Order: sequence, then structure tokens, then C-alpha cells
Amino acid sequence: MTLVVLGLDALDPDLVDPDEHPNLALDARRTIDTIDSVAGEPSTHELWPTIITGLRPSEHGLELEDGVAWGNPLLEFGSDVADRVLPDGLQSRIGAWLLTNTGTDAFRTPATYYAENGLSTVFDGRDALAIGVPNYVTDPDAEDREHQLRRNLGDLFERDPDAVGGHVSSAPREFYEQCLEMLMIRVARTRRGLRSGNHELVFGYTSGLDLVGHIAYEEPRLQDRSYEEADAFVGELRADLGEDDELLLVSDHGLQDGVHTHEAMVAGTSERLVADIDSVTDVRAAIDTELDAHDHTPADPWAGSEASERSEQSDVVKEQLEDLGYM
Repeated sequence: MTLVVLGLDALDPDLVDPDEHPNLALDARRTIDTIDSVAGEPSTHELWPTIITGLRPSEHGLELEDGVAWGNPLLEFGSDVADRVLPDGLQSRIGAWLLTNTGTDAFRTPATYYAENGLSTVFDGRDALAIGVPNYVTDPDAEDREHQLRRNLGDLFERDPDAVGGHVSSAPREFYEQCLEMLMIRVARTRRGLRSGNHELVFGYTSGLDLVGHIAYEEPRLQDRSYEEADAFVGELRADLGEDDELLLVSDHGLQDGVHTHEAMVAGTSERLVADIDSVTDVRAAIDTELDAHDHTPADPWAGSEASERSEQSDVVKEQLEDLGYM
């Protein structure tokens, strides 16, 4: 059947209460170690490649530079100029301005990067579906609603190195609604991947909780409510699981008071899914172990359907006609 992995960026182990958030805690959960970037805190840009490869950022090569993910030609040029002529603080401010005002997305490294650099991932050789995983872009020309919303946030979510958490919002509650729309869409796409029956591994990702958390220092209730709603959305995904399906939730770091914390978490529908995960570097091995040790061969989504029944009836009629000599 299917192993579903849902990446919930910034899902914080200290903020998940098993009584209030049973679908975020699932049947087994663990606080795990994460990795700090050169900026002094965990980075989404670096950590999701780590999660899907099992390699540290220095090994997979997707690292922050000067606290900014210089990840495309415009930012590469900005980085080169900045290194030569600008003080460090001003470099970070320019990087923030570029990312806020140019529509640039720092998490769009194509999936081909890994094979081109001799790196294996959890998706290799499997009937797998990757949905929005940062820095594992299967189709660089395609984008879904989360991508569209992130690119058009404007002053709803602006980078400000002087602000708590490095971001400010002109309208936190309007911003919250857009973030929860992102979360809903990515969970819905993950549910669709599961329900299709076409994949042994479905790996979805959403940044909704992370984005809310970065501006919730102004209004803490927003983060509390985002966890309540995320729990409900994951509950719908959990209800879609078949008897032999499994669900693993993964975060790359926590987030409190607008700032990334230095712990991440995993939660699973089975203790065996999380038992050997002590760090973000262990997630890939745990997924491989589950897929290798248990049958997650995609099931025929049409088995037992009306179409299948009609096909079986057609075979019976054909045999009867052959017996009567008509065929």
C-alpha cells in the first residue's frame, strides 16, 4: 500500500499537545535534532534536501551563503557583487530586498540537481510522488496555488532583518488566511496522491505553519489557531488511510516567538516509523527501511469497481459464447 510523508515546515514539538492535536501527535512522536545554518538557525533551504537525501548540507551542497539562499542567476549575481564590495550587514539587507521584491523563490532547485551531482534521494527507483518539496522541483515550469500565493504576498510578508523573526506583515490576519489556504491545498494534493492508489510513496510539503509562525509574535493566537486547523486538515488525511497505509509527519525545525528553534519532530501512525529517527539526517533511512521491509506496492485503484465488474462479466459472456460455438 502507500507510505505518506507530510512535511510540515516548522512544526514545533513543544507546541504539539497530544490531547489538543491528536492528528499532529499521531500514535508515536519524537523530538529530533536539526542542523543550524551559517545564519545561526535552521534553514528550510538546507534542511529539506537533507531530509530527502540523509546528507548534511555540506555534503549535498545546497547551503546558505551569508544568511541568504542565493539560488538563481539574479541572486548569484547579487552574491558575487556583494562579496566584493559590500559589508556583511548590507549584503543581508540586499538579499532580503531581492527576495521580497523580485518574485524570487529560493527553494526551486530542480530534482535533476541530485543525479547530476551523484546524490541519491528517497524518491529514486520508487513509484513516488513529490509535492512541493523545497529544492526538489520535478517540473520547474509548473506551480500550484501555494507557489502562487507565496510569490504574490507583497507587504503581507516582507523581509526585515531588524524585525523579530526577520519578517513583518501589514495585515497579519489576512496573511494568516492565505497561509492556511496554502496548508489546505498541499494537504489536499497529498490526499489525492494517496487516494489515487498510484504510488508507494507520497511526499507532500507545506510552509503554512512556518509562515504564520514568523509573524505570530505580533499576535500569538494566530499560531495557536494554525495548529488547531492543521490538526483538522491532517485528520482528514489520516481518515483516508487504508488498513495497510502509514503516515509520517516530519518537520525541519520548530518556531516560537517568530524565530526558528533548534529542535524538529516526527510523528507516525506506527512506532516503527519513528523509532530510529534521532535527527533530520535519519528521516531518509527510516523511509527507505519502511518501504523496503513492508509491501507498499501501489494497489489497483479500480479493483472492485463497476468497470472491473463489467470486465469480469464480459469474460463470462465470452466463455459462454465460445462454449456455444459462436466464437
